[in-house]
Amino acid sequence: MDKSSSESNISLLSGTTTDLTTPTNYPRQRFTIKRKRDCACGEEVEALREEFKVMFQSLMTSQENETKKITSTLNEIQQSNKNIENSLAFLASQNEELKKKVDQMEVQAKKDREEITILEDKIEDLQRERRKQHLEIKNVPKTNDEDKTSLINMVLTLSKNVGYTLTKNDIKDIYRVRSGKKDNKNTPIVVETASTLIKNDFMKTCKSFNTKRKEKLRAKHMGSTSNEDQPIFVSEHLTVKGSRLFFLARDLAKSKSYKFCWTSFGKIYVRKDESSPIILINNEAQVHTLLQSA
Repeated sequence: MDKSSSESNISLLSGTTTDLTTPTNYPRQRFTIKRKRDCACGEEVEALREEFKVMFQSLMTSQENETKKITSTLNEIQQSNKNIENSLAFLASQNEELKKKVDQMEVQAKKDREEITILEDKIEDLQRERRKQHLEIKNVPKTNDEDKTSLINMVLTLSKNVGYTLTKNDIKDIYRVRSGKKDNKNTPIVVETASTLIKNDFMKTCKSFNTKRKEKLRAKHMGSTSNEDQPIFVSEHLTVKGSRLFFLARDLAKSKSYKFCWTSFGKIYVRKDESSPIILINNEAQVHTLLQSA
């Protein structure tokens, strides 16, 4: 009841005559433009699609090539690793064999050293046996016309001065040791006596002479006219090893205050004092041990 009535023809009510008919070509024109744009976009998308497709194919091909290269390299590395493992296994077996050989050689070397030591001791005993009748006079001045006769006379003069009766027949041989140095003239004189008793008695007499007299044995006691006051020393004729051990033993005696150090029949002895035991020096290692002891 409140609603207004309306006319079906609005244009007649307004008093105007307006053609509201849409032009016939307008909707068609809009549709045509839209279709043209859709076609252009489709071509671009298709082109991009093709371009991406080519790119993907190229990328895939490149990746496949790289994968093949990597696979090939990995295969080579694996083969190299196998070769290395085989080489290491071979070297390990070789090393084990070498270790066994080295162990065997060390055992053999130890046996050889023991045998060498035994042989050296035997040689040392033989040399001491040969020299048991020998004595040595050191630091005697050498003369230009020196010969065996003059050397014998020198020893006989020495025996007379120390108070021991020694004859020419008591001397089996005598000579002065040769030296490799040209300037070393006063090399030791070696005297081979007729017996060990004669050697020991003569040496004891010489030692007693030095002990009882303020003036020790000198060159003048052997009849030397040159360097008369030059000290001379009478001792056993030691082997090379014995001389070395005697030198070390004297150094030991000085360092550790050993009261006695002497030789007897080519062997070396030391003693701390009268109440201490006598120590026979057999080798250098023993001397070093005694030096390191308290």
